[in-house]
Amino acid sequence: MKKPVIAIDGYSSTGKSSISKVIAEKLGLIHLDTGALYRGVTLFALQNCTNEDGTLDFEKLFSSFGDIQLEFKNDHGELVLYLNDTDISKQIRSNKVSDNVSLVAKQKEVRDFLLQAQRSLAEKGGIMMDGRDIGTVVLPNADFKFFLTASIDERTKRRYAELLSLGIDADEQQVKQNLIIRDKIDSEREIAPLKQAEDAIVIDNTTLNKKETIELILSYLKNI
Repeated sequence: MKKPVIAIDGYSSTGKSSISKVIAEKLGLIHLDTGALYRGVTLFALQNCTNEDGTLDFEKLFSSFGDIQLEFKNDHGELVLYLNDTDISKQIRSNKVSDNVSLVAKQKEVRDFLLQAQRSLAEKGGIMMDGRDIGTVVLPNADFKFFLTASIDERTKRRYAELLSLGIDADEQQVKQNLIIRDKIDSEREIAPLKQAEDAIVIDNTTLNKKETIELILSYLKNI
């Protein structure tokens, strides 16, 4: 019997990736953090496709897709993202990438570039994929769909703590502003906006910790 395909969407810093990773491990599924893929393309763009004033040159980025090889490799049981054979798992969490990833992700060409790769990974089943448009666009026929949300203040606190834990300097108010801007861009973009799928189960984890959120989601998956 084919293992299920599970989609988890939601806002930044609701714990989508870390929660999905734990659940996938418990259920024997592959976990794919699609946000990391968009961050990988953003990192490549910042390194190779900028104008003299430092802004991103999207036409150059689109013509450089052939030079972008993104791959998840198993590193002691953990999937680590590589860009052209270089581990970029820490670099993609930098403030610079965070400030630009929504602008990159709203480009139709970028979404098309990554869409087929994501769908191909899910064809055999047994995968848990998280992002912003998984249940609505990437995997509309997923067996289970969840949508995570939390208050902006709680998400700011989580994101700020994450950056500090990675050794990245951060200002809490700036982190909050960045999240607000990303929410607006992600929700209002024309191509595959961040929104809840009609058949998704909504989980508001403002007052839930990671363990409680995992247990709640697992309660919906107990029969698989």
